[in-house]
Amino acid sequence: MSRAAWTSRAHWCRRLGLRAGTALVSMLLLLGAAARAAGEIVDDAGQRTRLDAAPARVVSLLPSLTETVCALGACERLVGVDRYSNWPASVQKLPQLGGGLDPNIEAVVAARPDVVLIGTSSRAAVRLRALGLKVVALEPRTRADQRRVTRLLGRLLRVDGADALVQRIDDGVAAAAAALPGAARGRRVYYEVDAAPHAAGRGTFIDELLQALGLVNIIDAGLGPYPRINPELVVRADPDLVMVSQQGAAELARRPGWARLRALRGGHVCEFDAAQRDILVRPGPRMPEAARLMADCAARSLK
Repeated sequence: MSRAAWTSRAHWCRRLGLRAGTALVSMLLLLGAAARAAGEIVDDAGQRTRLDAAPARVVSLLPSLTETVCALGACERLVGVDRYSNWPASVQKLPQLGGGLDPNIEAVVAARPDVVLIGTSSRAAVRLRALGLKVVALEPRTRADQRRVTRLLGRLLRVDGADALVQRIDDGVAAAAAALPGAARGRRVYYEVDAAPHAAGRGTFIDELLQALGLVNIIDAGLGPYPRINPELVVRADPDLVMVSQQGAAELARRPGWARLRALRGGHVCEFDAAQRDILVRPGPRMPEAARLMADCAARSLK
């Protein structure tokens, strides 16, 4: 080989080597960025939390998050929950670390969690982060939120099956709607959250479940998600059906004008016990059961 040819070949090899090296560096950078993205969570409070490995010790301080963790097959990672988390039954054996809004900070720290799941409405997140704990604040309020949070928890826990769980929930709600007699569709519903009284307003997951079943929420959209209402509003709306807790049902007829409501006169009041109410107010994996409870209530109102 001539000197000129050798020089030319060496020249091109160096150029190709440089390009290959550059490509390799770029690929490694991309892989590193992807790995960092996979381990980084942006929560509903806009806080970024990075976990370099799947969390083995999890504290959950919101029942809907507890239930979702378990539905994703990671129940055994829970080392503490809030006082209201009670499903599945296995979580009732775990240490209770206070309420979601007022957790026992010392007990949470003592649990040595890799991550703390908490609602965005809890102010405890700031204190827990200041103590060096990794905190992810999530609070599903709509069905879209529930889907997003389920997938995000799947990423956080590094488990498969989040998309399948979302699909099972949606399919279960659709099945409840399909089983509801057509004559029940369009019935106007007052859903009472508590005896203040606060109602489930438009844009909440409860309202969305009512819509999915073909029922109509009497609460005006302008009143917000969970408005405290003037009982006279319900008298004027005169709903076909009232959904309420057992605890709150006893006083309905004592409210001015409520004894004349068509729902009360016709016995079309569904009273949900404490266990049923838990299902109905938690936007998580038991939403199909919530839809079935509502559908059964609406079907009974036809009799």
